[in-house]
Amino acid sequence: MTKKYKKLILSIVLDIIGIIPIPFIDVIWAPLSGYIMTKMYKGKQGKMAAIFSFIEEALPFLDVIPTFTIMWFYSYVINKEEVKEIISS
Repeated sequence: MTKKYKKLILSIVLDIIGIIPIPFIDVIWAPLSGYIMTKMYKGKQGKMAAIFSFIEEALPFLDVIPTFTIMWFYSYVINKEEVKEIISS
């Protein structure tokens, strides 16, 4: 299994952890998810995703958004297509 797909599995697991409905866990999980996001995804996109992840986890009822998986999809599917277009030009 490649590093890319290991990161996908980790992203799905982290999104599932963020959905767990335990009272007050968001106080701990929100900053932790932002930190983990910056470590998994580097650069400006990682920082922006970390801010979004923090806000999404801190606000009630937004926990169902799969932030880590969306960022994986952006990094390995959408961003990859943009690189191909630049190279072929």
